[in-house]
Amino acid sequence: MELREELAGDGQAVRELHLQAFGGHGGVVSDLVDSLREAGAGSLSLVAERGGRVVGHVMFTSSLLDAPRRLVEVQVLSPLAVRPEFHRHGIGSALVRYGLGILAERAVPLVWLEGDPGYYSRLGFEAGGGLGFRRPSLRIPEGAFQVFRLPEYERWMTGTLVYPDTFWRHDSVGLRSPDA
Repeated sequence: MELREELAGDGQAVRELHLQAFGGHGGVVSDLVDSLREAGAGSLSLVAERGGRVVGHVMFTSSLLDAPRRLVEVQVLSPLAVRPEFHRHGIGSALVRYGLGILAERAVPLVWLEGDPGYYSRLGFEAGGGLGFRRPSLRIPEGAFQVFRLPEYERWMTGTLVYPDTFWRHDSVGLRSPDA
């Protein structure tokens, strides 16, 4: 398996990957990725390739932490997808670790995500609420609001995560109540 940055010609393969990986929500996720790419907000987009085929994708997007001292540039990991037939092969974990390594080299202090604590805690993510961070939306379950602290992180960096506008326009922040 090869891990690499997404190339311009990978767009359709990445879109199809998200359609398969997210089932009924695949269109929303694919549209979000396309919009982040068009807005130039996706600062790091990685693919896993096996046998010349894109089998995994992760995107990290520039965001802000509204800290007491100043705004801090951070990253949001979203989305992460692996083709269903390649689940449980370590592809998602490898993409996340690879991305975190690149972001550490770029002096990013914090990486955020909304996700399953059981999965992401294995990769070093922690619940953000207990560390002095506030969710950008109350629709994000507390346990799902997670952060990874990179070497550039400093203890004064607390506050509220601010998502880029693209996430809000696609209504891709937190969970909506199905009966609302």
